[in-house]
Amino acid sequence: MDSTTLVMVVISILFVFLYHVKSFFIRYFSNRLPPGPKPKPIFGNIFDLGEKPHRSFANLAKIFGPLISLKLGNVTTVVVSSSYVAEEMFLKNDQSFANRTIPDSVRAGNHDKLSMSWLPISPQWRNLRKISAVQLLSTQRLDASQALRQAKVSQLHAYVQDCSKKLQPVNIGRAAFTTSLNLLSNTFFSIELASHESSTSQEFKQLMWNIMEEIGRPNYADYFPILGYIDPFGIRRRLASYFDELIVVFQNIICERQNIRSSDDSSAKHTNDVLDTLLNLYDKNELSMDEINHLLVDIFNAGTDTTASTLEWTMTELIKNPKSMIICQNEIEQALGKGSLSIQESDISKLPYLQAIMKETLRLHPPTVFLLPRKADSDVELCGYVVPKHAQVLVNLWAIGRDPKVWENPEVFSPERFLDCEIDLKGQDFELLPFGAGRRICPGLNLAYRMLNLMLATLLHNYNWKLEDGMTLNDLDMDEKFGITLQKVKPLQVVPIPRY
Repeated sequence: MDSTTLVMVVISILFVFLYHVKSFFIRYFSNRLPPGPKPKPIFGNIFDLGEKPHRSFANLAKIFGPLISLKLGNVTTVVVSSSYVAEEMFLKNDQSFANRTIPDSVRAGNHDKLSMSWLPISPQWRNLRKISAVQLLSTQRLDASQALRQAKVSQLHAYVQDCSKKLQPVNIGRAAFTTSLNLLSNTFFSIELASHESSTSQEFKQLMWNIMEEIGRPNYADYFPILGYIDPFGIRRRLASYFDELIVVFQNIICERQNIRSSDDSSAKHTNDVLDTLLNLYDKNELSMDEINHLLVDIFNAGTDTTASTLEWTMTELIKNPKSMIICQNEIEQALGKGSLSIQESDISKLPYLQAIMKETLRLHPPTVFLLPRKADSDVELCGYVVPKHAQVLVNLWAIGRDPKVWENPEVFSPERFLDCEIDLKGQDFELLPFGAGRRICPGLNLAYRMLNLMLATLLHNYNWKLEDGMTLNDLDMDEKFGITLQKVKPLQVVPIPRY
């Protein structure tokens, strides 16, 4: 046998060997995928999603276990539905799951390349994260802006007081949204973007919900990426329009501020607010204007709609469970005295039952039903199964919060379960992850929690609440509409009755 023939034989044997090794590993990893429903040809498990995927996935987890795999079109998707799987994911494999699967809609306006929420772990992401954590949402800045939050909550109280005098119902979600919007706009821009008496806040609220809904909407372009070229349902086009609408508002404010900063007029107002901080970074070429625009989109979107929705769910649960409301009102009265209209952030630490109410609401109604989708950067072993490279990973917070293996009577609203309980919200207790965990935990966690407790304490201390005439507790609608957040289908409208 000559050398050429020998080489060809060796190459052939090696080729066959590698082919069989590859086939073995394909079968091995396929067999080690988490269990799940059998996919249908072409479409896979798309039709298993239903109108409320969080509930559909929770039901599948009851059949196949807390870690399931599905084939959504061409995309392998793994869903985490228990705290112990989430713990292994975040503690042992956070780096492997740190990047995002990008929904086709988020490519609108290059948002995926500019948004801290969607960027991959990179120097750009680290820079935006550092700016947010240190200069925008740090404990020091939040402490320094306590008086501002107090003023916005006082405005909320004045609005509710006026409704009480007129015996008018309060739309809780809208009132909370206006308060949150004005808090952010004052903190960032030193101006108010809405008032309780105008329709402006409702227009903003609808815009924010439209953004959340389009990002969260099931989209065939995500399941069959080739469809992204044609955007068959117009989701990306609509979202681009919503982003543009919001950015126009920001740019008008930014241009006016830049004119003031460049003015030689000594009487020009110097605010030293967050916008000034961002423009200082822009002047130093540490941030681009596109990054500023999309950072503001992220913060205003996450900091208004989710806060408003959470407070609305909290008040709805308390209307349904009046004993819990009375216990909390008594706690506030004992801690602060009767008729004390102004509640300070420093008072919240004296109100463990109020904080327990908020945790219980976040357990049952997390601000986002799924954490933003993660992507496996390599084949990752998780709880004895393999999550294959490029798989999309969804953490079903709604299912984790209602896991009967962790929570006694999980469907029952019971704040008492959090009394004398060490479970916190900061991403270390995997039974309760409303703001996520790991390196991509929500940077606005502390601001959101401060505002929610402060608004709730103000509403409960000063008022009793009743349904509109002719309504009973049985008429209270608990239905939800699916997006990145779960909003009530029918807004909560209740009548405030002064307590003092």
